[in-house]
Amino acid sequence: MTQIVLAEVTASVSELKKNPMGTVAAGEGSAVAILNRNQPAFYCIPAETYEAMLEKLEDLELNAIADARANDPVIKVSLDDL
Repeated sequence: MTQIVLAEVTASVSELKKNPMGTVAAGEGSAVAILNRNQPAFYCIPAETYEAMLEKLEDLELNAIADARANDPVIKVSLDDL
């Protein structure tokens, strides 16, 4: 079975077990494909990269909501009315 590896750096599960932090550092901030029997099992990324991905996803979701509401009627509100 052929699979696409979506990372420039790869490591085996054995290498990850021997030196987890070194394996993550080898990706230099990008994903490291962890291979099991030469097939990608999962991708390992630094915490900062994961956090940035989540923020970007949240921004995309918020933009989609804003786009969906772009043509909604405007309701004027005054803080004095509260």
